[in-house]
Order: sequence, then structure tokens, then C-alpha cells
Amino acid sequence: MQPGQPAPDFTAPRDGGGTLTLSDLRPKAVVLYFYPKDDTSGCTREALDFTAHAAAFEAAGAVVVGVSKDPVKAHDRFIAKHELGIALVSDAESDICESYGTWAEKSMYGKKYMGIERTTVLIDGEGKVVRVWNKVKVPGHVSEVLEAVKAL
Repeated sequence: MQPGQPAPDFTAPRDGGGTLTLSDLRPKAVVLYFYPKDDTSGCTREALDFTAHAAAFEAAGAVVVGVSKDPVKAHDRFIAKHELGIALVSDAESDICESYGTWAEKSMYGKKYMGIERTTVLIDGEGKVVRVWNKVKVPGHVSEVLEAVKAL
């Protein structure tokens, strides 16, 4: 995924039931962030940070959408447990992750496996990729993304 490319459109099941279609969010900018798993420490911190800044993203004309392979029921529990204020979509088949290049080989304790690489993609109101953050480190990340949204 490179800046200037059209963001791959998708329709996916979302928290609370129903679906979310990326192109339906236009003309708002979209912060599409990919994370490995609901209710794990880094993913919870990232979701809480995005929630804490949700009003600022909205004021800047952007909507935040999280993507993981977790089922919608897990997203609903995650949102309720942590009082999250962002949309979460389920990519159970990894179609979205693959189209954005975030489904990758990872390694833990010498064991290799496939998983979601923590990535954030900023998409402008016309559906073009503006910026990509790969291998995201959570501390300070949301503030950096918010500044990029404000600069659009």
C-alpha cells in the first residue's frame, strides 16, 4: 500500500450488527487501523487512545475504523468492556488485511506464523491513500495520526 493509490474498497461486518462499507464514509477522511487481537494489552491501549481522540478526529473531518480478524461478538465485548468510541470491523477471512498488505508472516519465540501486522492507513475524502504507518508502536501513534489528519 503506497500513498497516492486508491484505497481498496470493502464491505465488512461491524460491531453492533450491520456492515460498514469504506466508500460510504466519503467525503470524510478515514483512519483505517489494523490490529492483531481484541482485548490484548497493545491493542487495548491503541483502541483507548483512538477513543480518547475520537472527537478531535471527527472535528478534523475523519472517522476511525479498526480492523482485526476477531468476530463481531468479540468486538462487541471489547467495546463494552473498555467503553470504546470507534467502529470495529471483522475481517474473519483476511480479505481486507490481504488487500492492504497487513496479513504477514510474524515470529514469536522463534515460531513463525501468519498474523496482522499493526498498521495504520490514512485515506482522504476521495478514497486515496495519503499515508501508511507500518509496524506501528502504540505509544504516541494516535497523536501523530491526528496531526496528519489535521494537515489534510
